[in-house]
Amino acid sequence: MKRYLLSACILLAVIQISQAQKGFKPLFDGKTTTGWHTYNKTTVGSAWQVQDGALHLDLATKGTDGGGDLITDKEYGDFHLKYNWKVAPKANSGLIFYINEAPKYSATYSTGLEMQVLDNDGHPDGKITKHRAGDLYDLIKSSSEPVKPVGEWNSAEIISKKGNLTLILNGVTVVKTTLWNDNWKTLIAGSKFATWKDWGTFKTGKIALQDHGDEVWYKNILIKEL
Repeated sequence: MKRYLLSACILLAVIQISQAQKGFKPLFDGKTTTGWHTYNKTTVGSAWQVQDGALHLDLATKGTDGGGDLITDKEYGDFHLKYNWKVAPKANSGLIFYINEAPKYSATYSTGLEMQVLDNDGHPDGKITKHRAGDLYDLIKSSSEPVKPVGEWNSAEIISKKGNLTLILNGVTVVKTTLWNDNWKTLIAGSKFATWKDWGTFKTGKIALQDHGDEVWYKNILIKEL
């Protein structure tokens, strides 16, 4: 009887996981960099290695083509994104979204919003308000900091629907705001992006994993278009 109960519990757990992921599609297949490229290029920098089912910015393999921000081939409008990340000590990275990829923009962050990925205690940005893990970078500070210790995997979610943006870190909602309205313009006016033409204005765009020159890992990257 115990064996049957255990089997039933395992089956129920599998069903629940399947239902939770219904409608989500992988942005990363766990084996290759298919569907991704370096910003404003057609290839992927050699520093981005697929290791143990994760995308690893491996500085030891950073050749002449470097790494660069890894960006999706496809653009997204309303979406629900899920992913896992971890950083090495003193590392900085970020998940950047609503990016306009065009030669006139020098980087993903020239137009895109960022959910910060950071070693809060080891990186200098950890001392700056609105630059810590889970923050909507330089705009909104997280309502709490449920981040895991350095070297452990964090789960994150970004939900953007009809201008309503929610950031979730390790199951906790840490940021909620509305995009593109007057309050949004006020937030931008009070940030480092105040004079950056077109920043935070695009309602569709690509998604990027940032190369900030530090070691970082991403895996289980899933998206549902809303």
